[in-house]
Amino acid sequence: MAFVFDGYSLDPQRRELTFQSNVIAVGPQAFDLLLHLVENRDRVVTKDDLLHAVWAGRIVSESTVSSHINAVRKAIGDSGDEQRLVKTVPRKGFRFVGEIISPPPGEKAPIEATPSRAPMPDPGLALPDKPSIAVLPFHNLSNEPQQDYFADGIVEDVIAALSRSRWLFVVARNSSFAYKGRVTDVKEVGRELGVRYILEGSVRRSGARVRITGQLVDAATGANIWAERFEGSIADVFDLQDQITENVVGAIAPQLERAEIERAKRKPTENLQAYDHYLRGMAKLHTGTREALNEALPSFLKAIELDPEYASAYGMGAWCYFWRRVNGWTSDRVEETKEGIRLGRLAVELGRDDAVALTRGGHALAHLAGELDNGLALLDRAVLLNPNLAAAWFLGGYLRAFRGETEGAIDHFNHALRLSPLDLEMFRMQAGIALAHFFARRFDVASRWAEEALRSLPSFTVAVAVLAASDAHRGQIQNAAAAVQRLRVLDPLLRVSNLGEWLPIHRSEDAIAFADGLRSAGLPD
Repeated sequence: MAFVFDGYSLDPQRRELTFQSNVIAVGPQAFDLLLHLVENRDRVVTKDDLLHAVWAGRIVSESTVSSHINAVRKAIGDSGDEQRLVKTVPRKGFRFVGEIISPPPGEKAPIEATPSRAPMPDPGLALPDKPSIAVLPFHNLSNEPQQDYFADGIVEDVIAALSRSRWLFVVARNSSFAYKGRVTDVKEVGRELGVRYILEGSVRRSGARVRITGQLVDAATGANIWAERFEGSIADVFDLQDQITENVVGAIAPQLERAEIERAKRKPTENLQAYDHYLRGMAKLHTGTREALNEALPSFLKAIELDPEYASAYGMGAWCYFWRRVNGWTSDRVEETKEGIRLGRLAVELGRDDAVALTRGGHALAHLAGELDNGLALLDRAVLLNPNLAAAWFLGGYLRAFRGETEGAIDHFNHALRLSPLDLEMFRMQAGIALAHFFARRFDVASRWAEEALRSLPSFTVAVAVLAASDAHRGQIQNAAAAVQRLRVLDPLLRVSNLGEWLPIHRSEDAIAFADGLRSAGLPD
């Protein structure tokens, strides 16, 4: 049965919105949002309701919800100023206030005779207030498919170099890499990621030679702004990356001062072998599984061996030890903790101006050495150095949650999501949001986000623990007990008495609430 209002017909079966027999183009999520508002027109629909109904519980930023509300309003001839059909209820949510005419089964809905309107496209994410760009994975044109990691590393370094330009909004690596192996339409990518420019390219590595091509496209029009080919020996790879960055920056903002371009050039290491091992480690790290981490850590340690001043490699190595400990994967907890702390300290000492080293090393020190305040200061400096580094924002969100700054933590997670709306590590952000809501005593919301994180990474012990404690506090004891059984399989040594050694929870009331929840769920003292 179609819902008819103000000359429009919304047909849930055919998933069509029409006006005067003309189909109105509307994105799938905007359609679901409108349908949910119409079906629940007798009440105010909260943001949490929309996240659950439209995004299946996945965390999205405030700007994503706002852009889809705007898309709905445009599709039905409404506006934020007029709010004739979709009303914003401040601090509460949204409500559909139009008059619905639902015909009896079998009857065709009456359509008012009013002038037809052109289909309205779904605008996607709103553009930031400064030039914005996404760098898509470069195609590996080498004869060896196993060289993918090298092409990916080229892209990561170009993203990192562009990110250091404060006047640019750069989508994070993990969201860009969601398009790897896919045939893409730059206009659609621009809408999905909320950016004006797209950088595409390819890498061909043959023996000691490397050829990199790149083209910069205006995502709004599809017009090619700039294209170039860069070729040299493998020893020149950093210079080639600098040339790409310089050309992209120059094409987007010709008026940019030369000093700003020079600041965007930053070589992580002069040792190409160390760089190669670092890239191999990064290629494995993002999945978060035990097997991937077991391959990533030796690569970072080898990079350090080859270049003892490679700050980012120290940071990633320290973070691997943190990830092993927090998931109960250590073979020797005491020795691995000491090694993680050692690598973390070297990362932040050697990388005072390296956002990656400060982010990963600082976060590892907060956990492994219990230096929560110091870790938070290091991550804040990382954000200052590279405001486009999504990991600095979401790992900073974790540390703020542990300090009890729950709303600030959620703001950090939301900003990370805007920087990386299709992140491969979304499970880390979801678990962090769950933790922040738990410490804010919003146990229903915390439980839902923890479940979302576990759909992507079932072995994430923090998410399992938050799920167990949240369900216990909200009276779902059977579910909580099942989660604790799962937790004890993942980490047999975890007890209520050693929670303080596991997570750096700053406020005593938060630690007590967490312990009480897990104890009620069945975790032994």
